[in-house]
Amino acid sequence: MFEATPGVAYLALKAAQKLYGKATDELQGGEFERIQALAQRQHEIETRVLAAAEARDVVVPPSTLAAAMAEIRGRYSDEEEFAADLARNGLDATGFAAALEREMKVEAILEKVGTQAASVSDMDVELYYQYHPEQFRRAETRLVRHILITINDGIAENVRAEARKRIDAIAARLAKEPQRFEEQALKHSECPTALDGGRLGDLPRGKLFPQLDQALFGLKAGEVSGVIESELGFHVLRCDAITEAGVLGLDQARQHIRKLLEQKRKRACQQAWIKQLE
Repeated sequence: MFEATPGVAYLALKAAQKLYGKATDELQGGEFERIQALAQRQHEIETRVLAAAEARDVVVPPSTLAAAMAEIRGRYSDEEEFAADLARNGLDATGFAAALEREMKVEAILEKVGTQAASVSDMDVELYYQYHPEQFRRAETRLVRHILITINDGIAENVRAEARKRIDAIAARLAKEPQRFEEQALKHSECPTALDGGRLGDLPRGKLFPQLDQALFGLKAGEVSGVIESELGFHVLRCDAITEAGVLGLDQARQHIRKLLEQKRKRACQQAWIKQLE
């Protein structure tokens, strides 16, 4: 347990979750010391930010704080569970709300500072595009759907032999009527994607199990595969569309580049401002 102010305990909780996926009372040995040092350091920086002239007139509206608290509370089944989780991390609801408000105010101040960053010109965008061509190469992708019948020896209809019979019957129907793929996925697939007609999405190479990946990239648009086995069970795939590999044009990339450069300049401006506070 952290013996610390609510602000430090809150920052320790966030750091422990981010770095180790743990609550602070689950940290061991060097993990505890590292998180405590990070939280103390972050708290010191935030204290300087809050004391700066730029913090004047920055407030967090009570309604905004209340909405944020309600969203966090909504992740728990009841108030008792929420309170118990806070207690594990050296916090109570009052201290947590105060720390959350502090964090939101710091973010608002940094956002205000970030508005002082230099604007991004069209020339900046065009130069970035010219000097970073590798970022705008688009890999070939395929829009794919699948039907899955799992193998499970604990369920009679899913033992290997029965699962194979079921998927073979589906594959036979689709060989004659591939347009029924979405209907068959909805009726028979044991993957959550069944509710969306088996849609897995628009995927590049390497996103599926190797067997499925190889089969998918051997299909033509509109073509249905045979039965393929993976670690999950038996599948049938359909390639709905193919997007060829290519290069994203400047006009297509312009908005993304501008946003990227604006974010970089804003962060640089904020970091420089924080550094001068020290």
